[in-house]
Amino acid sequence: MTEAQALIVWSLYLTAIPMAAVLLCGLAGWLPRWVVATYVLSFVVCAFGWEIWYTYGLLDGESVNVRRPPEMNAAIPIHLNWVLTSLFDAAVCGVGLFGMWAVHGFRDTAFRHWTWRAAGFLFVWFVGQNVYVEYMIHAQVNPEWQLSWAPLIPTGPWFNPVLFTIAGREITLQTQLPWVLMVPLFWVLVIGARRRWSDGGPLEV
Repeated sequence: MTEAQALIVWSLYLTAIPMAAVLLCGLAGWLPRWVVATYVLSFVVCAFGWEIWYTYGLLDGESVNVRRPPEMNAAIPIHLNWVLTSLFDAAVCGVGLFGMWAVHGFRDTAFRHWTWRAAGFLFVWFVGQNVYVEYMIHAQVNPEWQLSWAPLIPTGPWFNPVLFTIAGREITLQTQLPWVLMVPLFWVLVIGARRRWSDGGPLEV
């Protein structure tokens, strides 16, 4: 396994730590219930929105075991892959939640209604981190492979233009689209979770 591949493996396993920390802080009462709910629901949306589909190649796609070298498949078994990648996505959403709060001076403005300031932050953060991820795992998601259709990738593998390249690595529509759609979807999730599970926690000022 190369150093780059080992870095990807360790990064994915380490994403289990934020989820455990959020759950423990929620149980201890250090985080409001709606924040914990947002984190957990983000995991679910990302898992069923695209990660499970990508992992198994469910609809006109190739599974992750085909797209990765044997060493990585041994390190991250296929049935664990979608869990770890969804945990990574949930951590991204957790940072997005903090950023929505921060860009409004740590007030709950963006948790009550849409604001373009917070939307701009989410778009730059969600898409920016995913461009970096696609660059790092290019060998698994480059246009030579056919990735599955997924609910949050309605264009599937059938319309997947290259948006731009970085150092010869293509960044494509199919892998960026779910994070673009996650901007409004995550907002709906945040507002819904806050209304349903609000308990006067530290993020409510």
